[in-house]
Amino acid sequence: MTASSRRSRVLVIVQNLPVPLDRRVWLECQALRAQGYEVSVICPKGPGDPGYEEIDGVHIHKYAPAPEAKGLLGFAIEFAYSWVRTALLSLLVRRRHGFDVIQACNPPDTYWLLALLWRIRGVKFVFDQHDLNPELYISRFGKPAGLAGRMQLGALALLERNTYRVADRVISTNGSYKRVAERRGGLDPALVTVVRSGPDTTVMRPIYPDPAIRAGAEHVLAYIGIMGPQDGVENILAVMDELVHRRGRTGVRAVLMGFGDCLEDLRRECTERRLDQNVVFTGRVGPAEIAQNLSAADLGLGPDLNTPLNNVSTMNKTMEYMAYALPSVSFDLVETRVSAGETGVFIPSGDIVGFADAVEALLDDPERRTQLGLAARRRVVAELDWKPQAEAYVGVFDALMDEYPDAARLAVWPYAARPEKATSADRASVDLDDAEEFARFVRERTAPSAVAPSRRSEDG
Repeated sequence: MTASSRRSRVLVIVQNLPVPLDRRVWLECQALRAQGYEVSVICPKGPGDPGYEEIDGVHIHKYAPAPEAKGLLGFAIEFAYSWVRTALLSLLVRRRHGFDVIQACNPPDTYWLLALLWRIRGVKFVFDQHDLNPELYISRFGKPAGLAGRMQLGALALLERNTYRVADRVISTNGSYKRVAERRGGLDPALVTVVRSGPDTTVMRPIYPDPAIRAGAEHVLAYIGIMGPQDGVENILAVMDELVHRRGRTGVRAVLMGFGDCLEDLRRECTERRLDQNVVFTGRVGPAEIAQNLSAADLGLGPDLNTPLNNVSTMNKTMEYMAYALPSVSFDLVETRVSAGETGVFIPSGDIVGFADAVEALLDDPERRTQLGLAARRRVVAELDWKPQAEAYVGVFDALMDEYPDAARLAVWPYAARPEKATSADRASVDLDDAEEFARFVRERTAPSAVAPSRRSEDG
């Protein structure tokens, strides 16, 4: 069966982010499409999103998100509301497009029941585990001592166990998650596949950034990611307070990209710490803004504390920093070390002064910063790139549906995600094959002034 004649259909369910904003899920959808699968998605709407759109052949059905959850009751209402909306949309997707496999991406671990209901129609179930929800609970609220807390944690463990039991295959984001699925879930290792959230380094690559991003700053630090209670973004404000107010590094600016439950609290704390001149909150950003800001930055920051969840979770931001040839400073976590290897600097969890020391040392040592940045880019291309992850990911569905690639399908590998459209950022890409120019860029993070206008004109 060729890629063009293949009709296997996959329904992807996501609750915590809209698509294509969820980078991992969008890369998965594109990988499936590139290999001939029909793909539909059910997810919540982002601001201004339509109820249905088709992007690059992927059918995306969206529902209005639940009100922001507060407390146990709020989360229960959110999960129930999202489950019902998703279940109703699954009927619509079945009628319009059909599906042979459901892939549910957690959190939460509630869609095993929907998959079980569809099993009577012969639909298979793939669990794409993005989080360990029992560990997430403990990381946010601590190990429960009271009966109510123990019941909540027990309920999360039960939901996870049921998800493992119903799943025909499990996709884990790293080796730590795979071990949990095998030990806690009792799964045969052959049924659990590691698919890292590696960046597509043919798309995520350094560009010559707009000089206005630095706006006179001597150095730029970058953070990209969700801003929730477990993400530790407040630690960046503490580090900036140390650098600016205690060490006089007023030329340092931190650009914090992302959104989440804590964003407004972080903005207030930033003002209280008198850091508004040194910290920029961008809010939600797209690929073009990410490329601009990460290309302009000198360092990437990993403020996540060592918690039961963070320690075994892969931080996508670390690999995204690496794709833009950025060294990173992070609190010491098992899976962050797996990602960054020798290209990152790791500090004991919670040591704000030590974190500031590491940042300052790299800012004052451009040669080491450059070497680490170049090594980060080499590592992410050679070991963490999305292409081999995409092959492993599609292989899960090939094995499940007993439809293995023929010559026509193999010919489209290596797979690379295609940008929706060319942008000025694409035309300003740094020549990574020019070792001398690439090293200069990593050191200075600017376009070569003597050739910048002609380079842009030729590329345009």
